[in-house]
Amino acid sequence: MHDNVEVVFKGERKEIYANPQQFPFKIGDYVIVEADKGEDLGIVNQVGAILSIKKKDAELKSILRKPDPKDLNKLKDNRHKEAAAFKVCKQKIEKHGLIMKLVDVEYQFDGNKITFYFTAERRVDFRELVKELAAEYKVRIELRQIGVRDEARRIGGYGICGRKLCCTSFIKDFEPITTQCAKEQNLPLNPQKLSGACSRLMCCLLFERDYYQDEMKKFPELESVIKTDRGEGTVVKVDVFAETVSLRYENDNYVTVPLNELGEFCRCENCSEKQE
Repeated sequence: MHDNVEVVFKGERKEIYANPQQFPFKIGDYVIVEADKGEDLGIVNQVGAILSIKKKDAELKSILRKPDPKDLNKLKDNRHKEAAAFKVCKQKIEKHGLIMKLVDVEYQFDGNKITFYFTAERRVDFRELVKELAAEYKVRIELRQIGVRDEARRIGGYGICGRKLCCTSFIKDFEPITTQCAKEQNLPLNPQKLSGACSRLMCCLLFERDYYQDEMKKFPELESVIKTDRGEGTVVKVDVFAETVSLRYENDNYVTVPLNELGEFCRCENCSEKQE
């Protein structure tokens, strides 16, 4: 039995819920939970003790019950309604000449609320749009502006590494990322290679930063000069994973040396020679 359960909804929206009735759940099970003035249906994403660390101090909403076949049919019906609502909202956006991009539509399971997610470079006055949508659907309407990183999370996809986007798999909160993260990992400052599906700097540059900072302490600084058996060589490249250092000598010969064969060296700014 589990006291807390993490539930994922459409667009990788995740929340942790209390399980007061101690329903036995496993990952992948459907579940109906308390929602804003109603009920919502999602899929169990995580169970176990780790949720006690992830949950916030705020009081948790509760799991209400397990869905029956009728509930699951209603979920499928909602997905069809979302597709239709997307087209209607997009037409109304064009009608009002609003400079915004509609990203997704999400029906609350009980149908009492519809959320329209959009991106925009500036603030958008969508009051008239909300009025028309409310008149069309006769339920509570919410237009929620999100960023391009949130858009990538809702749409989903795969990164250049071939794996599922980090924002859709485990990243909950976005943090600022700068090119300094790329510099510390000795990556070329090429925007095309450093950008993710959202056209912003890749999230992995940030959460891998600590690993690279620790590993780079083992290596000499780039452009530092090291004395070896071949003579003085300038460090032109380090490979953290292969644990090798590439050196350039005066005759423009390049040699790649395993880190453990370099011996000891100083990483001080003015002293990077191999210690005798």
